[in-house]
Amino acid sequence: MINVKHLTKRYVNIAAVDNISFNVEESEIVGLLGPNGAGKTTTMRILTCFMPATEGSATVAGFDVFNDSINVRQQIGYLPESVPLYPDMRVKEYLLFRARLKNIPRRERKKKIGYCLEMCGITEVQNQIVGTLSKGYRQRVGLADALIHDPKILILDEPTIGLDPNQIRQVRQVIKDLGQKHTILLSTHILPEVEMICDKVIIINKGKIVAMDTPENLMRELKSGSNVILEIRGNGEKIKNSLSNIDGVCSVVWKEKGDVNEFVVETMEGKDLREDIFKCIVKDNYILREMKRQTITLEEIFHQITTKETEEDSDNA
Repeated sequence: MINVKHLTKRYVNIAAVDNISFNVEESEIVGLLGPNGAGKTTTMRILTCFMPATEGSATVAGFDVFNDSINVRQQIGYLPESVPLYPDMRVKEYLLFRARLKNIPRRERKKKIGYCLEMCGITEVQNQIVGTLSKGYRQRVGLADALIHDPKILILDEPTIGLDPNQIRQVRQVIKDLGQKHTILLSTHILPEVEMICDKVIIINKGKIVAMDTPENLMRELKSGSNVILEIRGNGEKIKNSLSNIDGVCSVVWKEKGDVNEFVVETMEGKDLREDIFKCIVKDNYILREMKRQTITLEEIFHQITTKETEEDSDNA
């Protein structure tokens, strides 16, 4: 649905987007992840025909972004970072106004507005003045506007920025529901957001794509082994020695917490030693209070990748 090849956007000597290429398949939810200033918004503005690129090519639903912008815009619903709304209009009135602008036939407007009100969870405020709504509701009105012409693709720039935790959860659920019918490209610098709702992650830093895969594959690729977290009652030093002697254990870190000990056991790649660890603890008559696997998060992945990129840049300077 979205095909980007060698896309570059320069401002004088600064490359806001630097030779990036990626694809978004039909019905995928793809997260464009990166810190502020990484090039996420610039990429989205190019894809939505808001600004031209310096080099490269991009197609949306088969239409060229640079030579066929009218058709591209018809395929896209765009939610910018700062949602432009008319504060003096009522919600339903505003959506009707937008439906007219988008040339939705009169006979279809009522049905499409009703669908958008329901999908975005704003039916109960449809008769309120937009300017009286909370930021969370205004964000949802903006999403309904992006959805009103039933586009194949939704491009959402920081859709949960500035919202409180409850509002974030609500908007995330709306996006997940919309992903069942629409292809979605969303940008964010909030790492858990991507982990919760995206099928694929594109990590961008300093205008370049530094990683691209599913969250699961990124975690598997960057985590060579697997850690097991344990809480055990007993002699900490003896327990540590016993755990260290298990075949496949790389290291054991022991932290004493009163009469309970916490251990972080690092295992070899591909080894699941939880059963061996359990047997070892039971054999020595210790009391196991807790055992869980430690998984790498997108936050750790992003830190590893961007730190590596920064180090490589320094080495090449």
